[in-house]
Amino acid sequence: MPAPVDSNSPAFWWDRQFHLLNSTGEGPRKSDGRDQFHLDAPQLGSMNRLDPWPTWMEAVWPDPDTGVIFGWYHREHFGVCKGSNLSVPQIGAAVSYDGGHAWIDMGAVIASGDPIDCASQNGYFAGGTGDVSVVLDRDKNYFYFFFGVYGGPLEGQGLGIARMPFASRYSQNGAVMKFHDGAWTEPGLRGRITPIFPAKVAWQQPNTDAFWGPAIHWNTYLEQYVMLLNHACCSTGFPQEGIYVSFSKNPGDPAAWSKPKKILQDTGWYPQAIGLERNSTDRSAGRIARLYIYGHSRWEIVFRRPDEPPDEQPQMPTGWIPQPVVLSAPPSVR
Repeated sequence: MPAPVDSNSPAFWWDRQFHLLNSTGEGPRKSDGRDQFHLDAPQLGSMNRLDPWPTWMEAVWPDPDTGVIFGWYHREHFGVCKGSNLSVPQIGAAVSYDGGHAWIDMGAVIASGDPIDCASQNGYFAGGTGDVSVVLDRDKNYFYFFFGVYGGPLEGQGLGIARMPFASRYSQNGAVMKFHDGAWTEPGLRGRITPIFPAKVAWQQPNTDAFWGPAIHWNTYLEQYVMLLNHACCSTGFPQEGIYVSFSKNPGDPAAWSKPKKILQDTGWYPQAIGLERNSTDRSAGRIARLYIYGHSRWEIVFRRPDEPPDEQPQMPTGWIPQPVVLSAPPSVR
């Protein structure tokens, strides 16, 4: 990736080129090239924002039949707490008809209904939901949204999940439903939520202990989904205790995700994998992928099936980093 970034960096193939979106709050900057290793300098795109607040484009899905690109962003509303820089994030949708240069803002699709808490001590948020990753299931029935929940009662904080019918992609407002108490019954806007990985200590506290900022891809080698996670613990300012991984064969079953397992210690925010094969992106990867953290890649990430011998290591390409991160999928994943 060409520059430090402040969110997930979605990628897509369009017009036979690899395209990467980086964001630092002013909107998406797009880099183009023949692959992830050969990208032009990022160029700031345009968006007819429905409100003026800082925006980070964090997930995309390009329609292979029409070329239309759907995007989902994290947007932070400031000025909610007098005399404070705390903000309240929400998740919105956008669409591009020109390969990701210009975006049409479709408005918020996921927002918290909990009161703003200006006494929050995490250093950034007075509540809200954000830091989103979006995947389409293999049968193209639903888009699944995974995101951080930063306010409200403790039992509703942690890593949330919502879904939207594939058929609703051109009209998303009101189509997203949150998972709550075993069913997809709560509206994306101001509805309640049951997190799949609950926070242990609330985000309002200075010693919060919670997962956030997921990045999810379908792994063609494991034939299941892989979720990389940030873990904040246990002081103010979103300190990165470590980077974790979880696996599932069914993104729509909140109970199917394996218990998060630490893979790296305190290396920065926003871990994500980008596959090496042609047409691979941050949404798909094979046995070996590049592992990006805060927009830079210093590792390969190597996936191993549960039945592989522990001492069997893949042959790494010449000139690459010699110590890959090796992840084994647990055999219990459904």
